[in-house]
Amino acid sequence: MKMNKIVLAMVMASGISAFGAIAADPVVDPIKPADQGSGNITFTGSIIDAPCSITPESSNQTVDLGQVSNSLLAKAGTSTPRNFTIDLEKCDTTTKQNVVITFGGSKDVENDKLLGITGTAKGAGIALTDGSGTQITLGVPSAARGLLAGNNALNFSAYLQGNKADGTVTPGEFSSVANFTLTYP
Repeated sequence: MKMNKIVLAMVMASGISAFGAIAADPVVDPIKPADQGSGNITFTGSIIDAPCSITPESSNQTVDLGQVSNSLLAKAGTSTPRNFTIDLEKCDTTTKQNVVITFGGSKDVENDKLLGITGTAKGAGIALTDGSGTQITLGVPSAARGLLAGNNALNFSAYLQGNKADGTVTPGEFSSVANFTLTYP
């Protein structure tokens, strides 16, 4: 009996010391593991009434026109065109087989066929062209383009063009924003 009391006392003592070790260590929680990193993911987008979806990469994109020499732009000179696409996915052509694109934005004050630029650079604007190289008139719907069922890539280009008859182009940083609207006739 005396032996049972000694064993019982030893078991209780070891249980109390183990509980004390757990209680003393704030990181170890037998119910909740330690924080090993966490975060949030935000999902955005919109639902549109159209036969095609616009890929996220196409709905908001940046086209880098590069570092263009001011002497190249003198007297309405142009930079090298840079290609970009508006990618449409999962097009359902059972009721609509065509798309029309209208580009808009702030027009250049010297040449209203160009997008205006803002920033420290002056004396140039941005020209947009369709996939065949024809300059796009801002605010005017394009000719209808045929759609294929599934995915479609609408090809365009943009380039910088000098807009001063006297050839004055001021170096500096610039930016410009063009918006586009798709309609399905």
